[in-house]
Amino acid sequence: MQSILSSQTDLLKNYRSIRAQTQHLCDPLEIEDFVVQPVMDVSPLKWHLGHTTWFFETFVLKPNMEGYKEFHPKYPLLFNSYYISAGDRWSRENRGQLTRPTVKEVFEYRAYVDEHMDRFLKEVEVDEELGRVIVLGCNHEQQHQELFLYDIKRILGDNPLCPPYIENKRSVKKVEVKTNWLSVKEGVYEVGYEGDGFHFDNEEGKHKVFLHEYQIASGLVTNGDFLEFIQAGGYRDHMLWLSEAWDWVNENKVSAPRYWSQEDGGEWWHYTLNGFEKIDLDDPLCHVSYYEADAFARWKGCRLPTEQEWEVACKMYSPNVLSSANFVEDNEFRTIQTGDFDFFGNVWEWTSSPYTAYPYYNPPKGALGEYNGKFMVNQMVLRGGSFGTPRNHIRPTYRNFFHPHLRWMFSGIRLAKHI
Repeated sequence: MQSILSSQTDLLKNYRSIRAQTQHLCDPLEIEDFVVQPVMDVSPLKWHLGHTTWFFETFVLKPNMEGYKEFHPKYPLLFNSYYISAGDRWSRENRGQLTRPTVKEVFEYRAYVDEHMDRFLKEVEVDEELGRVIVLGCNHEQQHQELFLYDIKRILGDNPLCPPYIENKRSVKKVEVKTNWLSVKEGVYEVGYEGDGFHFDNEEGKHKVFLHEYQIASGLVTNGDFLEFIQAGGYRDHMLWLSEAWDWVNENKVSAPRYWSQEDGGEWWHYTLNGFEKIDLDDPLCHVSYYEADAFARWKGCRLPTEQEWEVACKMYSPNVLSSANFVEDNEFRTIQTGDFDFFGNVWEWTSSPYTAYPYYNPPKGALGEYNGKFMVNQMVLRGGSFGTPRNHIRPTYRNFFHPHLRWMFSGIRLAKHI
């Protein structure tokens, strides 16, 4: 366990801190906000609270704490997500049908498991293998903290009242950003995680890739950049779109990024977690699908970077998370102008790479082996984190992934091109 955290005391401190952050994200909400499921991709917020608690109960307490009594015999059915090896699951699309357990009961479940985790980590010597499971559970909860924000934005953003999740005054500072091209020479590079710190199994193993010479944009595509695409008829030009993407545009009548709206043919506005706001053209673009990102890149005469190109450029030009990067701890809850390369924070960046296994990929045995590998089909990789990501959760090798039509997450665009 020394390779992950310096001591068992740090393990407990980290656990408490992450669980407290989840509570912090809940504090602005009303009780009614926790129970809604507008579409299958969105889970009721109380389900996130129960599921992340179920993880620690199932994989830490039940198999390792002598005399531990399960909080409720039916909760494993309700709060298991996709771990077939861990037992039966309530169907995802029906999570919003359940008024019980109540939100109060779910918080009682969290308190019960927290109490036992606290006692367990104080009284039981944790070996390295179990320590890794606990650290995985903490990182798993951090992932759900971000999903929690995606889902509450979808729940509130589709409400005609456009209620804010939280009301933070917008940063008045304007940063002059001039995007240019960062060059990477042809050569053999190493990608993938190597080291002793925490990482997900899909980041393994470190391997060599050959890259042709390319350039990657020094900044993210802005709202103003994408508005030019809209005004130029980008959503109506079938030549810019992949066939499947063109079907998606027409079937769903897509004409702007998620949460954008135009007031009587005039100014553009969008819903943010801070409420309904006028779009700042200089802010990084958010809430576009892979389909839209790819079409925009074609319109610009460019392309999306591969995930290998993104990682190599990030390590070359901005390997460390900068203090100016926009993460969830900054409490902006929207994209902002940072003045740096924005490889980390603000928005997850679509790449042109399908989500597949690296060479030497070897998922763990048992239920935790289902964490990543089973999703390596029909999804695209995103890199870099967002304004909803915890700052200590991101690294250059982190591989996020979503289906190409989705855009309720905090997703944006960085361009690349051949030389």
